[in-house]
Formats: sequence, structure tokens, C-alpha cells
Amino acid sequence: MKEIEISRAILKSHFNALMDNLSTDVVIVGAGPSGLVAAGYLSEKGIKVTVLEKRLSPGGGVWGGGMGFKYATVQKEALKVLQDFNISYVEDPSGLFVFDTIELASGLIFGAVKKGAQLFNLITVEDLLISEKRVRGVVINNTFALMEGFPIDPLTIEAKFVVDATGHEHEVVKTLSRKNDVKLNTPTGKPLGERSLFAEPAEKGVVNNTKEVYPGLFVCGMSTAAVFGYYRMGPIFGGMLLSGKKLFEILSKRLQDGDKEKT
Repeated sequence: MKEIEISRAILKSHFNALMDNLSTDVVIVGAGPSGLVAAGYLSEKGIKVTVLEKRLSPGGGVWGGGMGFKYATVQKEALKVLQDFNISYVEDPSGLFVFDTIELASGLIFGAVKKGAQLFNLITVEDLLISEKRVRGVVINNTFALMEGFPIDPLTIEAKFVVDATGHEHEVVKTLSRKNDVKLNTPTGKPLGERSLFAEPAEKGVVNNTKEVYPGLFVCGMSTAAVFGYYRMGPIFGGMLLSGKKLFEILSKRLQDGDKEKT
């Protein structure tokens, strides 16, 4: 075994994977719970999915549970998603179901990849590809280069659909709105901003607002709250998981129908 062989094997494998994903069906920006659930379900159906995570560790905000305690909750409606990703849980006397957040984060990552999703970490989406009034891909760069402020030009990935799963920061939608004279599918045509914590309506809102916010661009998870001006919910994750499942249902149908734009 030679050191150069180790380097060659790593570089060849990484660049082969990256080259294969320069054109994809769906780009999901952000590897939090909703994005990973959607990626897993879509990939299982043979849809080509590329997940881009700017941080070193995928999993989003799940790891910390509630205030650093490694447990969180879901409601009964979300149990099917936990079961599909082989995540264990126990029923609480309140009627909620409690899970280990470290198991959920690692299980969703493992499950999405094993179902066929291609996940790249340390890649930041800094802009979008737009033509003919439709989002058609993402503009990517190295996270460390952007952190240090290096003036390095980006690369691009084209996709039939792009998903903002970046959470509270709604980074993709925010960039689209800030840099382009476009009207979003919101009451004001702009992101409305996230409201304070109110768990019950927030859990329903994150699912209901999982939708196309601009042609070719969807939102899921906590991005929905920031874009549509809805509540946050704290350490209950049923809505997040169901948001990912709903996104899967929407996109799989759109792709099955021949990628027709919604009118």
C-alpha cells in the first residue's frame, strides 16, 4: 500500500461521483430531517437525487434534541416515516412518541444514502441557475473557501427541481428573492419571515406549506415557516418528517407527469 494509491482512490471516487451528479433530477439543499426524508423516498423510486450540505456533518438541527438533551418527539401521524427509516421510538403517556435524536440524525443519513441518494458535504449553494423565469439548477462553492472570503469562482449543477431545505435561514429562497426581480408564491411575493414558537399550528403549517415557491424551486421543513411567515415548533419533529414525505409525493408526481410546470 502506497500513500499515492490512497490519494488516487479517494480523488477518483469523489470526482466520479461529482461528475455523475452535475446533472440530476432533484437537488436538495440542506441535509436536515425533511430533506433527508424526501431524498430517501425519492431515491427509492429511482429518481436521481443530489443532496448538498454546507456543513461537515449532515443531519441539520436534530443532533441537539431539546436544549442539548438528546431526545425529541413526534406525533402518531409521523410514525410511518420513522418505521420506513428503521428509527426506534417509545410511546410517552402524553400520547407523543419519543426518539433518540442521535439515532434519528444518523438513521436518516444512512437511510437516504442506502436508498440511493448522493450526499455531498462541505458544499455551499451560493446562487441559482435561472432561465426563462424558472430555477434550473444551483451554483456551488467550497464551504471553507467562502468562510475565508476567498474570491473563488463557483461551479454549477443543473436539475429539474431544486429544494430549499436549509431550515430557519431559508438561504436558497432568500438568495433568489434578494438577487432577482421575481415574485414568490407568497402573499407579498417575498419571504415573510419566521414567527415565534407555537407548536400545534406550526406542525400543520410546515406540511401545508411544503410547496413550490417559484417555478422549479420548492421549500420543505423549517424553510417553509421562514418563507410563508409561519410559526416554529421546537423539539417536535413530526411535521418535519411529514414535510419531507409530502415533498416526495409532489415531486415524484411532477416527474412522472413529464416535469410539467405547475400553472
